[in-house]
Amino acid sequence: MSTILITGATSGLGRYVAFELVRSGHLVLAHGRDPHRTESLVAELRTEGRAEGFVADLASLDQVRELGAKVADAHPELDVLVNNAGVGSGSPGSGREVSADGHELRLAVNYLAPVALTRSLLPVLRANTPARVVNVGSAGQEPIDFDDPEFTRGHAGFAAYCRAKFALAAHTFALAEELAGTGVAVNVLHPATFMDTAMVREGGVAPWSTVADGAPGVLALATRDLGTGGYFDGTRPARAHEETYDREVQKRLATLTDRLLAP
Repeated sequence: MSTILITGATSGLGRYVAFELVRSGHLVLAHGRDPHRTESLVAELRTEGRAEGFVADLASLDQVRELGAKVADAHPELDVLVNNAGVGSGSPGSGREVSADGHELRLAVNYLAPVALTRSLLPVLRANTPARVVNVGSAGQEPIDFDDPEFTRGHAGFAAYCRAKFALAAHTFALAEELAGTGVAVNVLHPATFMDTAMVREGGVAPWSTVADGAPGVLALATRDLGTGGYFDGTRPARAHEETYDREVQKRLATLTDRLLAP
């Protein structure tokens, strides 16, 4: 059985996946932003199996790194990381928002946070191979504007979301190549389209699918050997935006990422 950290586990897809994994016998480390909701979730999970809670606001890079350090210290046997937490397009007309560090919010939570958390946990994952990193992405992908990565001009919530998910996919492919042969698999998936979640409803979109529709792809990547460096539409291998595979785009993104993550 694996020890699996799931970010954004207190609602939506993360919550559903957490229960499925606990029921299968895995130890689930459930991350949430709100202490009370996280505590309540863990109490529920423990009626089904083994679980522990961790609290952090992923809009703060300091808290992301603290989360990684706490998990690594408490569970040196960690072998699966599911980067599920995310911020949607926001309510219609909500405008540009920034993180605790001053970064555009969707870029911060949907991209910088999973990258920083993965980096902080890689030593532990590499010590517990075969290990897996599952990045919950989206079919909605839009190339980053490297001249305006923080989206200060003409900002739109949905476009910001798509840019962050584009970055996450490109990063996934580059990291998978970097870790080739280490026993750490890194994959990204689009779980399902417009699932019935608070994030989707806040954006004013009528849900098209359920979180149960989105769970099988996450569960498969978290618990089975499906290779590395892949993009999946649910459980099916698929193709991400073509530019995410471009080596030059990946290099420019890596340079940008290192700059944005610098203390």
